[in-house]
Amino acid sequence: MSKKIIHTTAAPGAIGPYSQAIQTGNLLFVSGQIPINPATNELVMDNIQDETKQVMENLKAVLSAANVGFENIVKTTIFLSDMSLFAAVNEIYGSYFTGDYPARETVAVKGLPKGVNVEISVIAFI
Repeated sequence: MSKKIIHTTAAPGAIGPYSQAIQTGNLLFVSGQIPINPATNELVMDNIQDETKQVMENLKAVLSAANVGFENIVKTTIFLSDMSLFAAVNEIYGSYFTGDYPARETVAVKGLPKGVNVEISVIAFI
């Protein structure tokens, strides 16, 4: 089985040795997205709602580069800096789906890249 690297300038570039997404067979593995505005390369950290919206928009851009959408997501992983942010993140996250929600786990971690409060990765089908 081969793999195809998915890249778009509509989402932040990788900040390390990884790809924005990898397609292999009919699966798409999207790397964790953090709230970087790809147009300015600046962090969006005004509040957790804006952070989460930027993360979801970054995911949307990577999914779009692979010609799929949120309806194709089968699994998400949400990393939070503090579990007290769960309700606010969940509200924004949920607004990007129209039902048939993917499987998911949400975990609080000690730290995230660049000191952000939320990072989300997804697995989708093609």
